[in-house]
Amino acid sequence: MRPLIFGEVLFDHFPDGTAVLGGAPFNVAWHLHAFGLKPLMISRIGDDELGRRVEAAMQAWGMDCAGMQKDSLHPTGSVQVSFNNGEPTYDIVDKVAYDFIDAAQMPQLDGDWLLYHGSLALRHADPAAALGKLKTKHARTRFVDINLRPPWWRQSEARDMIDGAAWVKLNGAELTELYPEASGCEPRLEMLAKQVTEQIVLTDGAQGARAIATATANRVSVVPESASSVVDTVGAGDSFCSVLVAGRLLGWPLKLSMQRAQAFASAVVGIRGATSQNKDFYHHFICDWEIKDHQHV
Repeated sequence: MRPLIFGEVLFDHFPDGTAVLGGAPFNVAWHLHAFGLKPLMISRIGDDELGRRVEAAMQAWGMDCAGMQKDSLHPTGSVQVSFNNGEPTYDIVDKVAYDFIDAAQMPQLDGDWLLYHGSLALRHADPAAALGKLKTKHARTRFVDINLRPPWWRQSEARDMIDGAAWVKLNGAELTELYPEASGCEPRLEMLAKQVTEQIVLTDGAQGARAIATATANRVSVVPESASSVVDTVGAGDSFCSVLVAGRLLGWPLKLSMQRAQAFASAVVGIRGATSQNKDFYHHFICDWEIKDHQHV
């Protein structure tokens, strides 16, 4: 299977004036390409300067651009990022290009795919319909990354989106918002587990993360090995997801995938924004994984 990544691509605009290419699905696709897994990103950009910057970045990185649609009416996505006690908040522009992903313009696909998507890009009807087509025809395995961004989500729609997913990743606050009628974390996890076929991954920032197998309730927990030098936490969850997707495709044991995801996320919070255009940033992770894979043979 190749990874099929669906959703938003946008620019995060930071208080210091920098603009960094991002969007949770795009970040995951960027990392997966650096890992050598040839993702296909399906999104939509404006026919504007920011859109041309997206195309140029993807081409320079060597990514497959066959799933990128171009919109002459709506601009490329943008987000204003601000920080409160080190935690990012997001002012997300509405009715941008990725809100109009067109099912009829998606490329013809063959074979099996691991479909990764989030929740933000489903806030309007066109992309929701496009994703529905992908789910029906091509997704043997689906990985849902919950990113609840007020006011762009509704509880009933988010729960419907989760239903039948193999993997779901979210944090504790999102779990509470999705299942407020349950009292406490464990009852909420039980409710979520009824909708997910394989794994729930619950992240908790500096406290690490845990994976819960929905069939057996077996758990794997990881914590950061050491305190990271944090530049910003934008994209930390996306980097964690990218390694979990890689592990799922490459057949890594769950514990190993979680350890590697935690280590990679700890490195990403040490750079500005969610991705790096420096291939050396990825190189030592890939080398380390190959060494460890050899040791497990």
